[in-house]
Amino acid sequence: MSLAAGTKIGPYEITGALGAGGMGEVYRARDERLNRQVAVKLLPAGMAQDAERQRRFEQEARAVAALYHPNILAIYDVGTWQDQAYLVTELLEGESLRQRLRTGAMAPRKVADIGAQLAAGLAAAHQQGIVHRDLKPENIFVTRDERVKILDFGLAKAAPAGSATAPQAAAEGYTPSTVPTLAASTLPGMVLGTVGYMAPEQARGEAADARSDIFSLGAVLYEMATGERAFHKDSGIDTMHAILHEEPRELTAGGRDLPPGLTRIIERCLEKSPERRLQSAGDVAFALEGLSGSGSGTQLGGMAAAGGGAHGGWAATLRRWWPVAGVVVAAALAWFAAARHYAGNYAASAEAAAYRLRQVTFSGRVQNAATSRDGQFVAYTEATPAGVSLHTLAIATAGAAGSDVQIVPPGHGCCLAPAFTPNGSRVYFLANSWIESVPLLGGPVRKIIGDACGGVGFSPHGRRIAFIR
Repeated sequence: MSLAAGTKIGPYEITGALGAGGMGEVYRARDERLNRQVAVKLLPAGMAQDAERQRRFEQEARAVAALYHPNILAIYDVGTWQDQAYLVTELLEGESLRQRLRTGAMAPRKVADIGAQLAAGLAAAHQQGIVHRDLKPENIFVTRDERVKILDFGLAKAAPAGSATAPQAAAEGYTPSTVPTLAASTLPGMVLGTVGYMAPEQARGEAADARSDIFSLGAVLYEMATGERAFHKDSGIDTMHAILHEEPRELTAGGRDLPPGLTRIIERCLEKSPERRLQSAGDVAFALEGLSGSGSGTQLGGMAAAGGGAHGGWAATLRRWWPVAGVVVAAALAWFAAARHYAGNYAASAEAAAYRLRQVTFSGRVQNAATSRDGQFVAYTEATPAGVSLHTLAIATAGAAGSDVQIVPPGHGCCLAPAFTPNGSRVYFLANSWIESVPLLGGPVRKIIGDACGGVGFSPHGRRIAFIR
């Protein structure tokens, strides 16, 4: 059914059609009470006849409406009209990410910007126990002022408070979009999500949680960065098999010149095992924010320019440092530095690094510090009454909420001498006479070698380490 201009749906007057798809028809309308433009989506006809389905829909719509996040489409109202359910949202002007991707891969800085906004929206929903389960370019909208909005959010699954999983919802994808779904479609039944973007656990029909959304975000980031889908075969079954058993084509294949930091984040999001992925959308957001800014070559230049803000001067200085370990490993680092051309870059001592980190952490309790080779992150140890903890900090957003992450808590051991691996994906440190390592943004800690009394230095290719025993 197509509605003519002037049709009244409750207090909303239809002014024109916006689009239609498998999940309903979308119209531009005017809210007569507030005199504002809105979008009204009429949902499939059978929904209002199913009382339980209607109840769940309204309950979940209210949950999403309560988020009030700038990167999630705002829901204003739900109701029924002539036995047909409808949803009222803010009216967006712009284009879907799928439309934007028709021109091919995006610049790394734009990938980081859009990705950070997406991750921020996901993080806000996950904090409320809402999991999307169908994140894809068709469900992402970029407004004319480059604001990113997640569509069809949360109605697929509203988790009970304090739960990482939830019962399967009866309805999916009822938030309006002005763009009809294109090639990829949502699968009904036990396997919920979109082929090519769903996480491996979704492909197996298992319960999805926040980490499933992170995998889908990784697939979207991959497509933005390369212009290709991470998993795309001739049939849906073959694509699902690839998600379960194959790795996507290397991000740097074909001579692509992508920043190492961005490559690292995408790869971590696309880990098959949920436990090996980045564990929170908030972590992904702050990591991507650290890649924003101007730059050239294989680096986005995610540090503040000298003199640009309160942290500009020290940030520009930190960027020139190579990884610096504690004083106890100075000899090992010097050996490797002399073997390669990095010698001139180890100009600052560990004490100088700690002094700089006092300006970042504002605590004065920093003991050792090191910077990642791409200049995007600092790892440092901090002495507290409960023990020594290990942190990583996104330099570009130092001082902002979420820029500092505790990756090893107090009580683990006397964490000393942090050092980044050459590719920046892990941080090595000394604890209780063991050389151990932990992912950049936190995760399981691995014991590497025991009976050590100092930190490590890395060969240029990262395949060998030097340490003091």
